[in-house]
Amino acid sequence: MTAIKHALQRDIFTPNDERLLSIVNVCKAGKKKKNCFLCATVTTERPVQVKVVKVKKSDKGDFYKRQIAWALRDLAVVDAKDAIKENPEFDLHFEKIYKWVASSTAEKNAFISCIWKLNQRYLRKKIDFVNVSSQLLEELPKVTEESVPSGENQSVTGGDEEAVDEYQELNAREEQDIEIIMEGCEYAISNAEAFAERLSRELQVLDGANIQSIMASEKQVNILMKLLDEALQEVDQIEFKLSSYEEMLQSVKEQMDQISESNHLIHLSNTNNVKLLSEIEFLVNHMDLAKGHIKALQEGDLASSRGIEACTNAADALLQCMNVALRPGHDMLLAVKQQQQRFSDLREHFARRLASHLNNVFVQQGHDQSSTLAQHSIELTLPNHHPFHRDLLRYAKLMEWLKSTDYGKYEGLTKNYMDYLSRLYEREIKDFFEVAKIKMTGTTKESKKFATLPRKESAVKQETESLHGSSGKLTGSTSSLNKLSVQSSGNRRSQSSSLLDMGNMSTSDLDVADRTKFDKIFEQVLSELEPLCLAEQDFISKFFKLQQHQSMPGTVTEADDLDGGTSSRLHNSGTPLPVSSEKDMIRQMMTKIFRCIEPELNNLIALGDKIDSFNSLYMLVKMSHHVWTAQNVDPASFLSTTLGNVLVTVKRNFDKCISNQIRQMEEVKISKKSKVGILPFVAEFEEFAGLAESIFKNAERRGDLDKAYTKLIRGVFVNVEKVANESQKTPRDVVMMENFHHIFATLSRLKISCLEAEKKEAKQKYTDHLQSYVIYSLGQPLEKLNHFFEGVEARVAQGIREEEVSYQLAFNKQELRKVIKEYPGKEVKKGLDNLYKKVDKHLCEEENLLQVVWHSMQDEFIRQYKHFEGLIARCYPGSGVTMEFTIQDILDYCSSIAQSH
Repeated sequence: MTAIKHALQRDIFTPNDERLLSIVNVCKAGKKKKNCFLCATVTTERPVQVKVVKVKKSDKGDFYKRQIAWALRDLAVVDAKDAIKENPEFDLHFEKIYKWVASSTAEKNAFISCIWKLNQRYLRKKIDFVNVSSQLLEELPKVTEESVPSGENQSVTGGDEEAVDEYQELNAREEQDIEIIMEGCEYAISNAEAFAERLSRELQVLDGANIQSIMASEKQVNILMKLLDEALQEVDQIEFKLSSYEEMLQSVKEQMDQISESNHLIHLSNTNNVKLLSEIEFLVNHMDLAKGHIKALQEGDLASSRGIEACTNAADALLQCMNVALRPGHDMLLAVKQQQQRFSDLREHFARRLASHLNNVFVQQGHDQSSTLAQHSIELTLPNHHPFHRDLLRYAKLMEWLKSTDYGKYEGLTKNYMDYLSRLYEREIKDFFEVAKIKMTGTTKESKKFATLPRKESAVKQETESLHGSSGKLTGSTSSLNKLSVQSSGNRRSQSSSLLDMGNMSTSDLDVADRTKFDKIFEQVLSELEPLCLAEQDFISKFFKLQQHQSMPGTVTEADDLDGGTSSRLHNSGTPLPVSSEKDMIRQMMTKIFRCIEPELNNLIALGDKIDSFNSLYMLVKMSHHVWTAQNVDPASFLSTTLGNVLVTVKRNFDKCISNQIRQMEEVKISKKSKVGILPFVAEFEEFAGLAESIFKNAERRGDLDKAYTKLIRGVFVNVEKVANESQKTPRDVVMMENFHHIFATLSRLKISCLEAEKKEAKQKYTDHLQSYVIYSLGQPLEKLNHFFEGVEARVAQGIREEEVSYQLAFNKQELRKVIKEYPGKEVKKGLDNLYKKVDKHLCEEENLLQVVWHSMQDEFIRQYKHFEGLIARCYPGSGVTMEFTIQDILDYCSSIAQSH
């Protein structure tokens, strides 16, 4: 094995600057035994790299070759198989597991021990040794092998492994010194042993020199020791003097301590005096109310602008004094308690005086506002409350003060304001709506008397009282409104209840001007209400200071509390309960003040719908626009909510109008003695669509109209077909053709985008029934000739060739000539003239389809003629048989008949 080691080191590892440390002869487990060597090596250059190299003898057997090498850091596990019994097998776990069988257990143990030493010295990542004896890993292997041949740097024996263990790396200074020594000796590299002997001799010379130097310096050492003894004596003397000085300073220290304690007491006294002065100045500066402010609070004029300003400033100063943040202990001072009580009395007195004055202002302003009601009664306008708001806004800061200091009185003023204003607005709004109803019904004579008559005797109230009950909803029609209804005129409109006659009104009476008048009145009503509500809401938020905070202390009140329930619900301590938000408070106040707007609007809507159901179209557009405008300003405001509720009512009326129209279509009856013509609801759909398109142009609620269109057109289609099926005087195809032609023309003219599919359907139905009517009415004008050629076509269908049909006895040339002679041109013209008269009786003049139908019949007759000629040419070739009239004759006959009628 030693010879093999030398050979491997010389031939394989020395050229690669590597040293062989351990070797084991192995073969792969479980296979045919092909021996190889596993070698543990390290590089001679730094950094040191440790490898496990597999070396195999060449096939010729005369030299070794390096087969594969693994880095030791890639080795994960070394498995010796059995830690107790001797076993030559072992496994090395690299990326894959390699199973080996050593030639001897000793070689295996020596190799594993070498691997363990190299792992401990060079690798941070420790290899896992499994089934390996702990004694084997602790002891170094013994030196059993010989050294490498001369010329190598170090041996590969076990002793070399011990050298590896004892090796200590040189630092940079030592390396530099060694290089200098080696440069001074020429044979330092070529003859290492001679160089080592030289170094040894020089070391012995240096050791001797050191000993002689130490022995020569004994006298100097004795002198140094004597100097140290003298220095210690000097130190003792200095310490004795310092002790005496410290005793002298001790008495001075006691005197200085007494002086320092005296100064501390003086400083403490001064500090206390300064703090006391600061506290007194704080109380005087923050809890002293000027005499002018006290006088303003007690006697200030709350009617004049100057007095209001003085009271406002005094109230703010009082609030600052009361809200001052007292320091700990201030509230225990008698003077502070007395001042706080004085402030509390001033606050109570001024709050009582302010609340009483504002209540009087509410009443006084109400009387002044009532005097202006008469001049607005005849005109459709609402009184302007701006002067009232302007005067009250002078007290806005005082209301804010009252809200923060005495919420009970603030809440009482709020309730009083709502109670008073609700009555005032109720009078104004009801008068306003009475005038609007008069203008809608057109009773102008009574409107002149309205300003002088008492409310209970007003003509409008007598006229509309039966329209609404206590709930404000429509309950029945009045006699005065019934007088406005007139009978429909015109033959067509008298056949069925008109779509425009929902309120017992005929189209002749309710013209465009009447509807425009209603539209303007309704728009004026909404235009007057909107700024009134917005102005009042803006005033409430500013006057009662409800817009400045997200939430405030107040009473927990439901809607019925604002309408007349308890004014507040307080804790036992008197502090108000919190409400949800400022916006809720504003909305509740607006609901209480304007509680009559929604019922009055519903009554007005019911009246407009009673006058003419088409008014719901105008109301839907106008109300939608105003709701959209209000929601853009504030979606949760009272105005937006109220108009939204009313819009629901308007939408229901609109839907009811559409449903009633569909119901009337289903109830239409036709005369059994006269021709049908254009059905009333078809013509009325045209009028409805034209009116709706003009009303809903650029409207926000276009989708509602499109849905109504879809329902109506479906109803029209279904009921046109129903009437056509029930018609006895007029053929079904004529009813369908004329009415669907009219519907198609209407939809084409109005260009309603949502009804494009219905327009195509109407055109298809018109075309289909026109063709059906033409075929049915024309029938077989040349009846015998038709029967003859039907027989010819039957023979051909049975398999007889067309040119052989003439040999059939019943269909020979002579029989054909007989049939043709029975239809001279004169008879044909007479038959066509009778057909024209028949069609003229069926069709109505309104739709003007006679010429269209006649032209279609002409084309159908010519088609039959060409068909006959084709059969003659194919079945009777060369016979010379022809019809006694030509296509040009047919055209002349049809043109002459049309012109004569």
